[in-house]
Amino acid sequence: MDIYPAIDLKGGKCVRLTQGRFEEATIYAEDPLKMARHWQSQGAKRLHVVDLDGARMGHPSNQNLDVLRQILRQVGLPVQFGGGIRSAEVVERMLRMGVARVVISTVAVRDAPVAQGIFTVYGEAVAVAVDARDGMVATHGWQQTTVESAVEFTHRMIQLGAKRFILTDIARDGMLEGVNLDALKRFLSAAPGHPVIASGGVTTLQDIDALDDLQRTSYPLLEGVIIGKALYAGKLALPDVLARTRPASQGG
Repeated sequence: MDIYPAIDLKGGKCVRLTQGRFEEATIYAEDPLKMARHWQSQGAKRLHVVDLDGARMGHPSNQNLDVLRQILRQVGLPVQFGGGIRSAEVVERMLRMGVARVVISTVAVRDAPVAQGIFTVYGEAVAVAVDARDGMVATHGWQQTTVESAVEFTHRMIQLGAKRFILTDIARDGMLEGVNLDALKRFLSAAPGHPVIASGGVTTLQDIDALDDLQRTSYPLLEGVIIGKALYAGKLALPDVLARTRPASQGG
């Protein structure tokens, strides 16, 4: 599996939220570039960067985009980036900037024709974030919850041409309570033939082992996991996680 250390940007700083609540932001680094370099020094091969301000505003934050540019230019790791990506034009802008994969969410929920156009033009360079709260899709930086289930939404996106999904269990995000494997299995079953990256709740090496076992035995397209608070809070050490998953990565 691919391991993505998360760098969430708010006001140009590296923060972590609890269940997406902006009022519960903990600042972990005043300089996110230093944090990106730290994860690189720890062995990271890729990064997951989110513009939290952009997700709320509906367009990328200039302050956070400046940080993203620095990371792209000075760290050199492939970056998966999302937050406020609401049009094909912004997807194009991010890819030209050097982002390896753009993540869309709200626009996919709210504007099917735009999402379909994005999938048609950009294909594998785009992933759909399925942010689920109690099984229902949340949008606008997790501030609004829809009446569409994560499974229904996923089926709809597949029909529109989506190639890859990122599933986040909002209830587990930032809580250090472990991965909801049952919910993840249901989601993986709903997206056959499509790569899925898991996010939310990863806390221990046992969680990593469980995900790795799931990928090896049942769902080979569970291609990665995003890890946030567990790394920042010292519950997990990135080199240990990478060592645990390296055999599966080497095996393809």
